[in-house]
Amino acid sequence: MPVILIILLGFLSFSLPGCYPQRQQGTTAQSEVSDPYSWDFAQVKQGEILRHNFIFKNESKETLKIKDVNTSCGCTVSKVQEKVLSPGESTFIEVEFNTKGYSGPTQQYIYVHTDNLDNPLVRFIIKTQVQ
Repeated sequence: MPVILIILLGFLSFSLPGCYPQRQQGTTAQSEVSDPYSWDFAQVKQGEILRHNFIFKNESKETLKIKDVNTSCGCTVSKVQEKVLSPGESTFIEVEFNTKGYSGPTQQYIYVHTDNLDNPLVRFIIKTQVQ
């Protein structure tokens, strides 16, 4: 039983998202649009600074206040253009990821905290393969 527990803990420590370099792969930078909450930069060279603007829309019938925007890592910076959105109004969540020190598949998270009681936290994801 202790061996299985050690193996499971080891697996979990490598699978948790965060600010850690990973294995090396990749060759060409590309992007693909499919999910409005996720952006894949595809393959990039180490040291590149990647930028993307997510669109954040207030889909509620009330005025929405963005309390805070933070990220899963200090290597990723984000900011919001407008913090108060009327119903149906949108703003950009600007994201910048510095790939220095990374290699292989990398994933970072951007968290938008709002005053919406039904959906107080919205998560955006950026992905890339750093070579």
